[in-house]
Amino acid sequence: MKKDVPLRKNITMTKQIFLAGGCFWGAEHYFKMIDGVVETKVGYANSIKENPTYKEVCSGETKAAETVMVEYAPSKISLEFLLNMYFHAIDPTSINQQGHDVGLQYRTGIYYTDVADLQTINKVMSEQQSKISGKIAVEVMPLQNFYTAEDYHQDYLEKNPDGYCHLPVELFEFAKTHKMM
Repeated sequence: MKKDVPLRKNITMTKQIFLAGGCFWGAEHYFKMIDGVVETKVGYANSIKENPTYKEVCSGETKAAETVMVEYAPSKISLEFLLNMYFHAIDPTSINQQGHDVGLQYRTGIYYTDVADLQTINKVMSEQQSKISGKIAVEVMPLQNFYTAEDYHQDYLEKNPDGYCHLPVELFEFAKTHKMM
């Protein structure tokens, strides 16, 4: 199980969760706005091909999902809060599509590295399911691998403020101002 981003385990200062929410440009920008998130990286999760390229991922042959590694400080933000914020940024009933982006790589998913997080993930999934009439299509599974995307994808919307994003601009302001209670 090769990964090019070190997965951190048993570190009390920060934790990681890997969230797929459609195109990773907007998802990364959104998560960066949340107080308590200390680092993000975009990449490809659970690929059947080692170190895939963007072109390969877009072909669907790698079965990878465009994903954001979210490193956060549990002393400032809980996983439960972070996951609830995630649900604000996705259509949880959409299969292989978010906004105008369609394809296997645009599926939604919560990929964990710490099995202890599964209890919180399941709690949030259940609470979110109770709020909607359709069936949630977010896959929940252990992270098998994560390959960092090419440099031009990292911090894309910071480098290209007028770049494409399926998320509404108002959502970024919501992420900046919404605080954990």
